[in-house]
Amino acid sequence: MSAPTLVILAAGMASRYGSQKQTEGFGPNGETIMDYSIYDAIRAGFGKVVFIIREDFSEAFKASFEPKLKGKVATKYVFQALDKFTEGKQINPDRIKPWGTAHAVLCTKGIVNEPFAVINADDYYGAEAFVQAYQFLTKECNDQTYCILGYELSNTLSENGTVSRGVCSVDENNTLTKIVERTKIYRKEGGIVFEEEGIESPLKEDTRVSMNFMCFAPNFIDFCEQEFDLFLEKQGQALKSEFYIPYVAGQFSNLGLGVVKVIATNAKWFGVTYKEDAPMVKANINALVAGHIYPANLWS
Repeated sequence: MSAPTLVILAAGMASRYGSQKQTEGFGPNGETIMDYSIYDAIRAGFGKVVFIIREDFSEAFKASFEPKLKGKVATKYVFQALDKFTEGKQINPDRIKPWGTAHAVLCTKGIVNEPFAVINADDYYGAEAFVQAYQFLTKECNDQTYCILGYELSNTLSENGTVSRGVCSVDENNTLTKIVERTKIYRKEGGIVFEEEGIESPLKEDTRVSMNFMCFAPNFIDFCEQEFDLFLEKQGQALKSEFYIPYVAGQFSNLGLGVVKVIATNAKWFGVTYKEDAPMVKANINALVAGHIYPANLWS
């Protein structure tokens, strides 16, 4: 059996952050958040990394990562573009925004042919989570069984603005029963709420949420293609609609094609949604280095 692959979503436009946060240095020697994820994945046993990027910054991106990863892990690069998998569909010619994370995964069709995990480029997930993902991918994952690494909502908020999270509902076996993408979650006096159409609703502190760390068999990519066709029929004319991985995973479950397990992880998460998050991220990484979780120079 092939070692699992790590797919990294790095093609986003980072509109709320204001710059290309995927390649910003946060570690003591300019390491990106991705560097730490890749380091943890290699230690856990992953055999390949597939970067999903935009073609317009591909050369600079490769120049940053190839020298330090050469000989350590196999790498592949996939370009996400608006015209991919839209042949024959009516789409809005004025659209600029990428189609979303599930479309990004679809762009790996033909490249990823083994069990794989998906993560965001700008999130730090913690070494424990990669070990949990590797164990699932090598022991449990199949065409009818996927998983989501479920983080505790209270540990995933930003002090600098609202966040989007896939809120998971599970049964007594920790199998996903529903996942809803809440795009405006924040803490206020009295607890955590999400806002929809101007109405605030509470969320429990220990709600398990998807941080886009998910594990799939390769047949999930074909399912993304099927669902993307339906998505374009309904929302292809919209300028800002997004085709999310949690939505497709939820459809897989809703249609009775299999189960999606929610594996609770206690791994520490942090990320950069807003520019103001950067000092916190740097401080957290410095603390991990000081605690000898990572070497000061990650790839030396």
